[in-house]
Amino acid sequence: MRPEWCWGFSTRSISTQTADEEESFGSYSVILPEEPFVWGVSHIAPRSVLSSIPRPPYARTPEDDRSSNQRSRGEDAKEFYEGDGRIQLRSEEEIKLRASAKLARKVREFAGTLVRPGVTTNSIDVAIHDFIVAHGAYPSPLLYSGFPRSCCTSINNVVSHGIPDDRPLENGDIINIDITVYLNGYHGDTSRMFLIGDVDQQGRDLIEMTNAALETGISVCGPGRPFKAIGKAIHDLVRHTSYSVCTAFAGHGIGQVFHRPPWIYHSLNEEPGIMLPGHCFTIEPCIVQGSNPRVWIFPDGWTASTENCARSAQAEHMILVTETGAEVLTR
Repeated sequence: MRPEWCWGFSTRSISTQTADEEESFGSYSVILPEEPFVWGVSHIAPRSVLSSIPRPPYARTPEDDRSSNQRSRGEDAKEFYEGDGRIQLRSEEEIKLRASAKLARKVREFAGTLVRPGVTTNSIDVAIHDFIVAHGAYPSPLLYSGFPRSCCTSINNVVSHGIPDDRPLENGDIINIDITVYLNGYHGDTSRMFLIGDVDQQGRDLIEMTNAALETGISVCGPGRPFKAIGKAIHDLVRHTSYSVCTAFAGHGIGQVFHRPPWIYHSLNEEPGIMLPGHCFTIEPCIVQGSNPRVWIFPDGWTASTENCARSAQAEHMILVTETGAEVLTR
């Protein structure tokens, strides 16, 4: 059965969602979990990675690290971190971080060549997986807390963490492909939206607003600036529009660890902390049509959809704070 908040909505198209929002959300396919429901992801076999490619700690097998008790499927593995997450600028750390970010950007651009009507996200994941491995890197999402695929593909009403599957992309879909690579001990993370065929104006406007939100957040970054300024800037941009900011997901510090402080919230917040040279983090706002930014999670435990099945879009860059400003590493 469908979640009650999607009752009455066509799986093929959707127009106005709520009585108090007159503007149409457009025409698009709503993504819902397949029935009968399958709980979790244990039925999805992860793709293999050459043993010669270094893995992040959460994905190591006992053979990779005999001194640890970490499992190959990563459910029990955790990321450990200390300090404030800053790297030393003009050092080997920065060189490796930049190389990982550069590869992530390259993979993101490659992903854009794969999207077209009729192609499945599963086949996109295969191609992305092979591309990353061919460059001597590990696809960071694979086995992260048990995630079974090598990238995230979030379509239409899916906000984030969509699992690639056998649904063919349809004319009019919008899709976010989220890429993270682990190269020489450092993660590089980025995502963007792609248009499939002829997308309606509402979908195009949503993506334009999402990209603007990302750029607005980037514009307030620099040494001595509070992390909470990012959320305020995005809030001020979106507050008087027909969109809302999803608060279920945040940006994060990144480097040798996939996710760690500082946490980057994209709405008004009181998160403490000041940006300092050497901080590297992601900004990745999820912008939703209408005034309801809440999400619900599919039975797979990962896929997050808008509560009312409105469309969502996301865009992500890695930001490195320098002595004089901030640089986008995945531009």
